[in-house]
Amino acid sequence: MLSGLVIVLLPLVLGYLVPVRETRLMALINRGVNASIYVILLLMGVSLAGLDNLAGQLSRLGGQALLLFVVITACNLAALWWLSRRLGLTADPAMVVAGAPTSKWAAMAGSLTLVAMVVAGVVIGLLLEWLTGSGLFATAETLAEGVLYALLALIGCQLRNSGMSLRQIVLNRFGLAIALTLAASSLVGGLLAAPLLDLAWNEGLALSAGFGWYSLSGILVGDQLGPLMGGVAFFNDLARELLAFVLIPLVIRKHAALAIGYGGATSMDFTLPVIQQHGGVACVPMAVVSGFILSLLSPPLILFLLSL
Repeated sequence: MLSGLVIVLLPLVLGYLVPVRETRLMALINRGVNASIYVILLLMGVSLAGLDNLAGQLSRLGGQALLLFVVITACNLAALWWLSRRLGLTADPAMVVAGAPTSKWAAMAGSLTLVAMVVAGVVIGLLLEWLTGSGLFATAETLAEGVLYALLALIGCQLRNSGMSLRQIVLNRFGLAIALTLAASSLVGGLLAAPLLDLAWNEGLALSAGFGWYSLSGILVGDQLGPLMGGVAFFNDLARELLAFVLIPLVIRKHAALAIGYGGATSMDFTLPVIQQHGGVACVPMAVVSGFILSLLSPPLILFLLSL
């Protein structure tokens, strides 16, 4: 298992070691990440189509994802509410950016597009099985593994060239505190949910360590535990982002740490415009630092937990 961890972590580390100074090359890498995610989710859907008793397995997937989401969310909200009270962070209405480039409905539509890719994969797998007698399910899993290695290398490159220095991260104690609180409470939730889901303790922790990065957590978990558990991780983290879009405008004025923290890894990208519009520019550095730390922590932590 540890050798498997090293094999999967290696492209992430190699990508992180590559400095990119050309803007056009960075844009190409970003497009490559997006394309790889779509391809892997499509192949995940094809693999799901190969499960015996598909309808029953999908029902089980939905129930497990919902239970995991409820337990982790309860732990997150309790811990972040405590942190918010302790830090006393509030948004300043005078600093709210009028007409900030927020498009929460478009972002939610983007999230649902990823769900559509999984559904499309299931349909393609079922059609292939019906037309040819074989859904090529094993081939889909092999292809997904190859694309995963390329994706990890590209993500490592993205993190290296995100513009965040170690000094900026360490000095922003609010962003660091928010990230660590969200990570710790998520892991507690995963540990509590594991026996309820009939999972080993390390599997429950791994499912909770996506921190909202649904496009990656589902892929990493699915590669190790199969497409069913990969789907549970994917939908658990996707639900976090969808709830964050609703929660942020409601609570950020009085409980900024809670609003920023609940977005998890997405607070540095997808939910950042909503945080900026409703919380003001003062919330942006905390959100970026928190999201960056969680994005950096999530892949190696998932892989490490699954190697135990």
